[in-house]
Amino acid sequence: MKSLRVGCVKYLNARPLIRSWVGEVVLDNPASLCARLARADLDLALVSSFEFLRNPIYQIVDHVSISSAGPVYSVFVAHTGTIPEVEEIEIDPAAETSVNLLRCLLSEWKLAPRFSRTTKATITRRHARLLIGDQALRFRKEHEKDLKFWDLGEQWARLVGLPFVYALWLIRPEVMQTNQVAGRLRALRDHNLANIDELIGEETDFDPDFCRRYYRDNLRFTFAEREKEGLRAFQTLCEKHALLPQREFKIVVV
Repeated sequence: MKSLRVGCVKYLNARPLIRSWVGEVVLDNPASLCARLARADLDLALVSSFEFLRNPIYQIVDHVSISSAGPVYSVFVAHTGTIPEVEEIEIDPAAETSVNLLRCLLSEWKLAPRFSRTTKATITRRHARLLIGDQALRFRKEHEKDLKFWDLGEQWARLVGLPFVYALWLIRPEVMQTNQVAGRLRALRDHNLANIDELIGEETDFDPDFCRRYYRDNLRFTFAEREKEGLRAFQTLCEKHALLPQREFKIVVV
């Protein structure tokens, strides 16, 4: 097999899916990885699920994802009052899936705050912030006593009653031997989860006890039938709220 150009989101939640991959890996934020994969600068990437929905040319590695079935902890709107009071939400420019999930949730509750890219404006009753990934984890720890956190995974579960899929391994259509590639990625996930304490022991940015809770209580790393139902439900809501064109939708897995 030729050397593959692999990309992966550079967050704590992706560690169990990429640790010990043999070969070079491009670590970047979701928006940048989506663009690189779409341009064919990468052969495959662990990237935003929304990239598949808007550009369904890829094959999905079956049984592997970054998902939640309740509070995800690392994707939230930081605010002070109540969500209906919020008039403007500052979005993380790195976000792809999460910002569209937020748009769906707000639209379902008949809320329409402005979205902006104002950098680090003060959070008030009228101005909130969407944060994702490791930045969100650090921000939440720093402000856990003075702010509120509207967890998008929790809100999705309440609305839909299905897991939400944040990221998937997507393989470009020109890649050969996709079954072999997918098998390697599933085996890598299984090995890392079986040795999760070893993985956590290598972590330098986050407390081991927090990592255990985060991996155990907030995240899921499978892409089974309920996750697929959740992805279809997200696609349906994105179409309903004009975030995606209406079209036939087929999940192609390998």
